[in-house]
Amino acid sequence: ENISDILLNITDCTPVVVPEEVFFTVAAAGILENLLVLIAVVRNKNLHLPMYFFICSLAISDMLGSLYKTLENIFIILCKMGYLTPRGDFEKKLDDAMDSMFILSLLGSIFSLLAIAADRYITIFYALRYHNIMTLRRALVILAIIWTFCAGSSIAIALFSYEAATVIPFTILFPSMMFFILCLYVHMFLLARSHAKKIASLPTSTVHQRTNMKGAITLTIFLGVFLCCWAPFVLHILLARFCPHNPYCACYMSIFHVNGTLIMCNAIIDPMIFAFRSPELRSTFKKMFCCTR
Repeated sequence: ENISDILLNITDCTPVVVPEEVFFTVAAAGILENLLVLIAVVRNKNLHLPMYFFICSLAISDMLGSLYKTLENIFIILCKMGYLTPRGDFEKKLDDAMDSMFILSLLGSIFSLLAIAADRYITIFYALRYHNIMTLRRALVILAIIWTFCAGSSIAIALFSYEAATVIPFTILFPSMMFFILCLYVHMFLLARSHAKKIASLPTSTVHQRTNMKGAITLTIFLGVFLCCWAPFVLHILLARFCPHNPYCACYMSIFHVNGTLIMCNAIIDPMIFAFRSPELRSTFKKMFCCTR
């Protein structure tokens, strides 16, 4: 409501509204697709590996993002129908809970991507010691630490979102983590060829190297999709916080619904990448849908 009032007063840009039917359809598709990924990993014991556990963590983050936008849209509809008052105590707590879910989804996605990147890095450069370094137990401990930190941070940021001391670290976290993952990728690809030459004489080294590089390419696609889908919404949050009355900022904020839809599109695209790039997941999906052994 506040954003709409600002837009009407200081800019000629008409807010772009995404139909509610499209919103709910995209959100439902994202939740169902990521749920299928989780079920596939649980059912197939061959997928009980650190890499797929990290992928499940990313799938949970995507589900939370779609669920957040769905609940937010329902909240807005109920307010318009008069069942809820935008400034009531209950509604304020509900809004804080949804904001916390959004931040949890964003932080969970960032740290899940970081964990996947680190796993691919170890796989490529420490292939012979990978199973000693990245054990299943260590992977579960890493995920427990990630989600504990993300849950605590999301609650703190949601409760103190109006404090500059909270907004500034959150603002710095997103680009800094993306820059760190990007540097990891660059280092990974630059040294991959020289490392491949050192292990070229080992049996099946070529096969392992191709598989590992395929995983690195998949991860690069994940990162590109994540940036395209989340960066516009994060930019909207920053503009709403730091320059809400600037006409150019207000004009960008007029596409708020489009940016929100992009988050849910990320939840749809990621499982498609899983299925397209992973033969084991494709096989598991076929067995699930065809009900074959």
